Amino acid sequence: MPTPRPAVMKVTEAAAAQIRDILARADKAAAGVRVGLEKGGCAGMSYQMDIASEVGKGDEVIEIPDGRVLIDPKAVLYLLGSEMDFVTDKMSAKFVFRNPNEVSACGCGESVSLEPAKLA
Repeated sequence: MPTPRPAVMKVTEAAAAQIRDILARADKAAAGVRVGLEKGGCAGMSYQMDIASEVGKGDEVIEIPDGRVLIDPKAVLYLLGSEMDFVTDKMSAKFVFRNPNEVSACGCGESVSLEPAKLA
């Protein structure tokens, strides 16, 4: 029997709880929260999250209780081995990505420089 393929990205319970809350408050039916990357910012790339109305062709799907995280196929190699968390402190509440493929980040924390994961 083949070994199941590991998820592209781990989702912490704090992030899963926030995603469930976002999906429960969505104006219309949602297939999940899509995570991707876009070019921009002073370091070159930034994480992007949107509510997705459907699973896109080629999306990686991470099932969480009462929700889904959909990974844009163009972002998979940059997100392999990452962990998505939701952190709250005195000044903010936000999703945080701990990504082993991150080479550098800008001082404001809004953009990162990433390299594709090296596959064995």
